[in-house]
Amino acid sequence: MSDMQDTQAQLPEDDEINLLDLLQTIVDNLRLLVLGPLAVGLAALGISFAIKPTFTAEMSFLPPQQQQGMAASMLASLGALGGMAGAAAGLKNPADQYVAFLKSNSIENALIDRFKLMERYEKEFKQDARKTLESKVKISAGKDGIIKVEVDDEDPQFAADLANAHVDELRKLMGRLAVTEAQQRRQFFEKQLEQTKTRLTQAELALRETGVSSSVLKSDPGTAVAAVAALQAQVTAQEVRVGAMRGYLAETAPEFKQALTELANLRNQLAKQSQQDKGQGTAQGDYVSAYREFKYQETLFELFAKQFEVAKLDEAREGAVIQVVDVAQPPERKSKPKKALIAILATLATGFALLLFVFVRQALRNGAQDIETAQKLASIKTSWRRALGKA
Repeated sequence: MSDMQDTQAQLPEDDEINLLDLLQTIVDNLRLLVLGPLAVGLAALGISFAIKPTFTAEMSFLPPQQQQGMAASMLASLGALGGMAGAAAGLKNPADQYVAFLKSNSIENALIDRFKLMERYEKEFKQDARKTLESKVKISAGKDGIIKVEVDDEDPQFAADLANAHVDELRKLMGRLAVTEAQQRRQFFEKQLEQTKTRLTQAELALRETGVSSSVLKSDPGTAVAAVAALQAQVTAQEVRVGAMRGYLAETAPEFKQALTELANLRNQLAKQSQQDKGQGTAQGDYVSAYREFKYQETLFELFAKQFEVAKLDEAREGAVIQVVDVAQPPERKSKPKKALIAILATLATGFALLLFVFVRQALRNGAQDIETAQKLASIKTSWRRALGKA
C-alpha cells in the first residue's frame, strides 16, 4: 500500500519534470527556432518576387431563360399532337447544362485553334493543350443562374480575350444545337413538316392518276372520305404522342394508360369506318383510297405547318440569347503569387519542422546516456547500414 502511494506521488513529479525538460529544450534552441523560420520566410518572400505574376480575368453572363407559358398554351390547341413536345421539355437547372457546354471538347478545340494555344502552351497534342487550358480556366454557375468564367494567364489582355471568347464560341455552338424547349419543338416539327410535304406530293400525284381533277375534288370532296382521312390523321397524331410519352412516363402512369385507351378507341373508329367502304367498286375504291391518302397527308401538313410556325415564334420570343452581365477587362492587379501567404506558410512549416527536429535530437541525446537505449540505437544503426549495403 505504501509502494502504491509512493508511485502515485511520483507521477506528478515525473510529468512536471518532462514538461520542464521540453521547455528547457525549446529555450536552449530558441535562437534556431526563431531565426531559422524567419530566414526561410524571408527567402520564400524573395523567391516569390522572381515568380512571374498571374492575372485573372473574369466575365459573367446569363444563359437563355426558357419560357413555357406560350408554348404550353399553343400546344394545347393541337390536341393529340400536344404531347409530342413533352419529351423535349424542361431542364432542372439549365445553368449546369451551359457549364457543360463551355467545358466540352468542341468549345475547347475552337479556343485552341482560335488563339493557337498549342504553340502558346508548347504542346504537341491537342489533348495536352486541352488539359492545360482546363487548368487555367474556371467555370462555375451560381444559385442566381449567372455563369462565371475566370481565366488565369501571365498576360492580362490575353486572359480577358480568352474569357470573352468563351461566350462567342458558346453562341456558335448554340446555333448548331437545339437546346431550349422551343428550339427542340421547332426542330421536331420542321423535320415532320418536310417528311409530310414529300408524302403529300406523292399522294397528290397518285390522286391525279385516278383521272379525277382537282376541281372536281374541290366541288365534291366526299364527306365520308374526308372524315376517314381526318380520323386517320388523329390516329397518327395519337401514336406519336404515345411514343413521346414513353420517354418521360412509366407505363403504369394514369396519363399513359389514358393515352393508350384513346389510341385504341380511335383505331376502332377507323376500322369501323374502313369497313363501310369495302363494298365500293374497284374504280371508286381507287379514287376513295387515293383521295383519303391525299386528305390525310394534307391534314397532317396543316397541323405540322401550324406548329412549326408557333415553334419559330416561341424560339424568337425565347431568343436563346446569351446576356453578358460583365465583360472581362484586363485585370490591373495580379492574382498570383500571393507573396505574403507564401512567406507565412514557409515560416510556419519551417518552424514546425525545426521544432520536431529539436525534440528528436534531444531525445537521441538523452537516449545515448542510457545504456539500454544506446544499445537499441546502435542496433538500429547497424540494421540501417545493412539495408543500405554498407555493413
